[in-house]
Amino acid sequence: MIRKGFNTRCLLFRNFTSKANEPKELQKTEEPQTKKEADPCAEVKKPKAKKYPPVNLHGPQSFKLSEKRPYSPFHFKGQSTVEWVVARADDILNWGRKNSLWPLTFGLACCALEMMHYAGPRYDMDRFGMVFRGTPRQTDVIIVAGTVTNKMAPILRKTYDLMPDPKFVVSMGSCANGGGYYHYTYSTVRGADRIIPVDIYVPGCPPSAEALLYAMLQLQKKVKRMRMVQTWYRH
Repeated sequence: MIRKGFNTRCLLFRNFTSKANEPKELQKTEEPQTKKEADPCAEVKKPKAKKYPPVNLHGPQSFKLSEKRPYSPFHFKGQSTVEWVVARADDILNWGRKNSLWPLTFGLACCALEMMHYAGPRYDMDRFGMVFRGTPRQTDVIIVAGTVTNKMAPILRKTYDLMPDPKFVVSMGSCANGGGYYHYTYSTVRGADRIIPVDIYVPGCPPSAEALLYAMLQLQKKVKRMRMVQTWYRH
């Protein structure tokens, strides 16, 4: 069995460099070599991979269970006084936004029933400061609950354009995410993200009220990390 790294170069190298089997009179005195010839039979050592610091998926800082985690995600070492003030301004604005997300009543199909369930007394979305509004001019987030058809697409886009900035979109259900069961029909838009930009996707057909609740909590986390004042200060 040939070991790993063995090739014909090993034989040639050993035949031409080894002189143990030659008679003494044939062996010639050679000057001592300063550098040793490399043995091709030797296993080549692979260079060690460069070590990079681990990437924290939950933000620029990581905390242990025993450590106290601050409320603000904008705490960095070496912040100047102005940067600290700007970061606190973002914290105040984000605190107000994430605790007063007003969704628009935009139920298109059976997912709207689960959206109503989410608004009911069992899950009680009002405890998070979320109140359904009937006009897009007073809303922060639109929940696309159901199948978006080609006939409804321009209405969805116009409703989205009427919402004030900053605005967010939650795509609820398989039909809103990518067409669902009606993906190959002639009248269905294959995903609400072809009409408006989507922030949170809720999978399921239909997704449960707990899934929508989790999606809204994820949206709150996203709002908490917005850097509108800091971006203004940097640019």
